[in-house]
Amino acid sequence: MAAATAVVTPSGLEDGVSRSRGEGAGEVVVERGPGAAYHMFVVMEDLVEKLKLLHYEEELLRKNNLKPPSRHYFALPTNPGEQFYMFCTLAAWLINKAGRPFEQPQEYDDPNATISNILSELRSFGRTADFPPSKLKSGFGEHICYVLDCLAEEALKYIGFTWKRPTYPVEELEEEAVPEDDAELILNKVDEEFVEEETDNEENFIDLNVLKAQTYRLDMNESAKQEDILESTTDAAEWSLEVERVLPQLKVTIRTDNKDWRIHVDQMHQHKSGIESALKETKGFLDKLHNEISRTLEKIGSREKYINNQLEHLVQEYRAAQAQLSEARERYQQGNGGVTERTRLLSEVTEELEKVKQEMEEKGSSMTDGAPLVKIKQSLTKLKQETVQMDIRIGVVEHTLLQSKLKEKSNMTRDMHATVIPESAVGSY
Repeated sequence: MAAATAVVTPSGLEDGVSRSRGEGAGEVVVERGPGAAYHMFVVMEDLVEKLKLLHYEEELLRKNNLKPPSRHYFALPTNPGEQFYMFCTLAAWLINKAGRPFEQPQEYDDPNATISNILSELRSFGRTADFPPSKLKSGFGEHICYVLDCLAEEALKYIGFTWKRPTYPVEELEEEAVPEDDAELILNKVDEEFVEEETDNEENFIDLNVLKAQTYRLDMNESAKQEDILESTTDAAEWSLEVERVLPQLKVTIRTDNKDWRIHVDQMHQHKSGIESALKETKGFLDKLHNEISRTLEKIGSREKYINNQLEHLVQEYRAAQAQLSEARERYQQGNGGVTERTRLLSEVTEELEKVKQEMEEKGSSMTDGAPLVKIKQSLTKLKQETVQMDIRIGVVEHTLLQSKLKEKSNMTRDMHATVIPESAVGSY
């Protein structure tokens, strides 16, 4: 884990963001660099490391049966509702870890009240929150990462955690096989810095320090016994055999380090010589190609001028024909517009003519058709029949009335005679 974390300003922006003051309105304009959009990913990764230092997996996730968030959980939108709930849960736990009592929010609590409580606790720690609370409702973004990162830092301060300098593991370099021609060096040309390096464990190589110590002891012994050695008693053949036997052991192998600047310089010289040799070969081809292209372009230019001179009159005729064609197209467009207008008028007149023809046909058919006359005759015949029936009914009714009148008259006469006869009879008595 990296020991140093990115420094975040109270507004949730990186310290590297440059600020400039506007000339007209006098407002502070924040100019964000191209990497500011990815800063929240860095803050989120640092937040995950800080949560691991606070043992949130054992104390929070396992107790509440929650899944551990990914390294970019609050930096990317996945599930806003779930992310907001995880944010509230982590914020409440971090506030409690920082030594402030804070009630764990529930799923059905008011989000505005929960956000305001979290921001008030954040401000009580001395942190600033220069952004609207609605930025935290989405459950993701740089403001969410900023708030959680600040609370995590306060929790680490409360438990007394301090960042220490990182300790890097010592990398053991692998030994590389070196050809004998490059590895064979003369002892008197070996630099002092190579004497202190570690040597291989194989029996075929000799430690330079041991060799130097042995040489020093031999020199001391020889200096002490110079007076005793007056003549050599060693056989020359045995000396040659001993030299041949010891010669392979006098080879010193230097392990090449890829990070050594000398190797890089040698490689640069090799590449430079290769580039120069390749440049010498390719420069001739490129010059030849350039000359051929130049001659071809000159030929094309001369041919183009010759063709233009030969076809000048045809070009002028073509231009005149183009001008005439454009004029003819303009006249055609004008005439086409007049034809269109007259076609529209003709269609309107044709429609009116069709209507008049249809009306005339209807009237002519009605005048020549005998169906209405037949209907009239049938109606007259029916009226005559009804008239005869009415006359018969009227006669019957008149006859009935006459009979009723006669009957009434006869009844009146009979009644009158009946009343007159008794009076006469009484007078006779």
